Amino acid sequence: MGNTKSSAMSKEILEDLKLNTKFTEEELSQWYENFQKQCPSGRITPGEFEAIYARFFPASEAKTYAHHVFRSFDTNDDGTLDFKEYIIALHMTSTGKMSRKLEWAFSLFDVDKNGFITKAEVAEICHALFKLIPASEQRRLPADENTAEKRASKLWSYFNIAEDGRLTEGEFVKGILENEDALHLIQYQPQE
Repeated sequence: MGNTKSSAMSKEILEDLKLNTKFTEEELSQWYENFQKQCPSGRITPGEFEAIYARFFPASEAKTYAHHVFRSFDTNDDGTLDFKEYIIALHMTSTGKMSRKLEWAFSLFDVDKNGFITKAEVAEICHALFKLIPASEQRRLPADENTAEKRASKLWSYFNIAEDGRLTEGEFVKGILENEDALHLIQYQPQE
């Protein structure tokens, strides 16, 4: 019956991931082995995901942001991440094209998953992002970005907002790509 190892990745998932990511079969097999060790159930829960984020941002409050990232990765809305969702997310956020990363960023900002982003959703994600920035770094931010509210207002100003006050994915991606300063407002890169 093929592979005798019960924890082996199915050929269907392997082929799908090879087709939809830039990862090689060897890389995917290694990722899968590590995933199985860390998550023997085959799924990552929100709590486990938050713990992972906390390790990456030890000087910050990462729980709120991790919650939003988890929501954006949980594409089937079952409250867990399986290996496929995990790898697709990893690919999109690390090795994917900028347009794909911005599509993912749109899903992060689309808190209610209705296909649009509102100013309130931008504010919610900016608040979560701001909690990732250690206080020592917050003090060094430009005056128009040194609070979550200012950061959200500045980001919102980069978009050509329709009369309904909502952004589509295309408007979001275009607004970020056309404004060099907007990209750093939708992410946090820890300073070394």
